[in-house]
Amino acid sequence: MFAADFPYRCISGKALRMNHWIGKADWKGGLIWLVLAIVATLSFQKVSKQLADGHLESLAEQTASDYAAMLGQSVSGLHGVLETGEMDAWSLAQLRNLGKIGSVFRFRLFDKNGALLLVSDKLDQPDHGAGGELLGHGPDGELDEDIADLLVTGEPVVRLCDGEHTADTSGFYTEAFVPVRKDGKIIGVVEVHVNQTPIKSAVMSLFARLSLLVAGVLGVLFAIAAFQFLRRMRERAVHERRFRYLAQHDQLSGALNRSSFTDALRRAEARAKESGERFALLYLDLDEFKYINDTHGHRIGDVVIASVAERLADVLRHGDVLARLGGDEFAILQHTVRDSEDVKVLAARVLAAIGRPHRVENIEFECRCSVGAAIFGVDAVDCEALLNQADLALYRAKEHGRGGFSFYDENLDQLLRRRRELTSDLRQAIEDETLTLAYQKLFAADGSTAVGYEALLRWQHPVHGPIGPEQFIAIAEEAGFIARLGEWVLNRACNDAVTWPRDLSVAVNLSPAQFERGDIVVSVINALERSGLEPERLELEITESLLMQNTDDVIRSLEALNNLGVRISMDDFGTGHSSLAYLWQFPFHKLKIDRSFTKALEDDARVSEIVRSIVSLAHSLHIRVNAEGVETATQLAALQAHGCDEFQGFLLAKPAALDMLDMSELESTDTTATTGARRNDAGGAGEDDLDQAA
Repeated sequence: MFAADFPYRCISGKALRMNHWIGKADWKGGLIWLVLAIVATLSFQKVSKQLADGHLESLAEQTASDYAAMLGQSVSGLHGVLETGEMDAWSLAQLRNLGKIGSVFRFRLFDKNGALLLVSDKLDQPDHGAGGELLGHGPDGELDEDIADLLVTGEPVVRLCDGEHTADTSGFYTEAFVPVRKDGKIIGVVEVHVNQTPIKSAVMSLFARLSLLVAGVLGVLFAIAAFQFLRRMRERAVHERRFRYLAQHDQLSGALNRSSFTDALRRAEARAKESGERFALLYLDLDEFKYINDTHGHRIGDVVIASVAERLADVLRHGDVLARLGGDEFAILQHTVRDSEDVKVLAARVLAAIGRPHRVENIEFECRCSVGAAIFGVDAVDCEALLNQADLALYRAKEHGRGGFSFYDENLDQLLRRRRELTSDLRQAIEDETLTLAYQKLFAADGSTAVGYEALLRWQHPVHGPIGPEQFIAIAEEAGFIARLGEWVLNRACNDAVTWPRDLSVAVNLSPAQFERGDIVVSVINALERSGLEPERLELEITESLLMQNTDDVIRSLEALNNLGVRISMDDFGTGHSSLAYLWQFPFHKLKIDRSFTKALEDDARVSEIVRSIVSLAHSLHIRVNAEGVETATQLAALQAHGCDEFQGFLLAKPAALDMLDMSELESTDTTATTGARRNDAGGAGEDDLDQAA
């Protein structure tokens, strides 16, 4: 574990509240679906009962209608009974025979006013003799509501009844009131009692089975929905844990990210202030990682980062916290530090672990790191200061050599604060275009004929005065705006040179950063077009070290510049990683012998022989030779004797601002020369001042 005691922290309160709301909504949705399933089941049961009752009513109505029709056909005096209320013996006998037929076990007759005339159960009583008055003749209390409805609408009325099963009644029967018509008019009502106990059992059984089937289907659907719901909740829990993890950790290395590490640091600060426990902050930076990325690609670089993180995690104690701050930068929060020796021990383990070769796809990489450390309570008493001190300690470790370790040093702090101030001031100077160019004259072989000028960058600081290029060029490279500075120099130099006589050229130093951006050819084309300077009057100086990096890409860019008509010079030849192979890979126009050879020329015969060999080699390849740093007449004479084609140095001319140059030399003999836009463009910088030439 990278941080065993580090609790999960959400991306934001708003995101967590939204996630929590969605979770509650899921549970509410599941509960709603359950209630709906129960309601649907109960509703279907209710509907099933209603359908069953309706079916029974329909059957009873049909039975009653058929029975009433049969009475009318079988009892010839029925209409007379209904109209007069009197019945003869023949009709009585017929009605007795029809009292119970099939499912009909009782009937009653009413006249057209709803008065009860007879009941089938009482037809066997003695007072129902022939010609006698019928039982119940005349109004019999209040008119039955169902009969009243029938007399108004003329439609049969059916009423289901659930009573006790006796010898005279059925357990479940239906009372059906059916109108009896004569010539289209209602002359009476027959109330038929239909026994539906057997058929009710069959119908109810059928609808019960249907209800069970539907309930089963609903149950299966609910089970499927419940399964999907639970699966979704499990997936949501997994996603939420992943969501929280990614919010706190660097995805590539698995270590904490910067934000989470800052939180852990603040908690450690709070514990330290409460308990007095010390802790240390270690900053780590991989020394060769940029080379790995540039030469083998980011995919291999990502594998190396993951390998480094794994090794760091292995050397940490339980409770220590590892974080990746970005790129190749890591940080370690070391808890329970008794003294500086504890920090040294951990730093030694870290250096040893990272220093072992990393094998990726059968390729071994040497990837050392530098470590800087600061102790809370000793070097700082708050997190912000501790972060700054650890950063300064890392810088100190790098200054003392790669692959080392350093504690925070207060003296170094003051130096670095000044450097950071200068970095900020330099950035502002570039923005405000307060940097200036000085021009050092270049002379032909005779030492007196001017052939051009080299542009040298100068910075007059408003507080600290003039700051040498050896200092601010390094700052620009470290801060990452050297390419922009170089582009500014290129544009300004072209704008100035276009006002000079056509036989004078201008030399501008280019930095590796301008080539790394991949747009150096476009930058040169733009500078020439904006200024109106002829390409053959522009000379671009590069160093041998540039050709050591991405040689093929650099050669292609140089060939494109050469095709434009621009001249290319190799600066500081004979120093650094010199290789004669470059001289035939690209047709340079000029070699510039480094000033160190010029300086030693008078004192060492071997140096004189080296210079003679360089000049001879260059001339055999049709390359001109420039000698820098000429400060004495003896040096000039010796270089002339060796056949140098061009000179520059304090003996001949010191660098001067444009307005301090000899104006007579700047009077163009070509009236068509264009002045172009001057001092309007900004950009990046050269590597060597940008030059440091005297």
